[in-house]
Amino acid sequence: MINNNWEIIENKLCKTFVFKDFAAAIAWMVKASFAIEKLNHHPEWSNVYNKVEVKLCTHDAGNTISSKDYALAEVLDLI
Repeated sequence: MINNNWEIIENKLCKTFVFKDFAAAIAWMVKASFAIEKLNHHPEWSNVYNKVEVKLCTHDAGNTISSKDYALAEVLDLI
């Protein structure tokens, strides 16, 4: 496990963000999408009701965790 509840699972940096409700989860995803585009590093993510599951790895680096993933994780935690 690493900072802020991120875990390494199957060569991916993973975290589940939990929100008050569906609207809050979707609002976070929309806000996060602007930062994701700016970094040009796109996560695998899914939403079910008030939870957003995020998985990060760098496909260009052979599907391993790279500094890009740690940078995006840090940004997502700040949103």
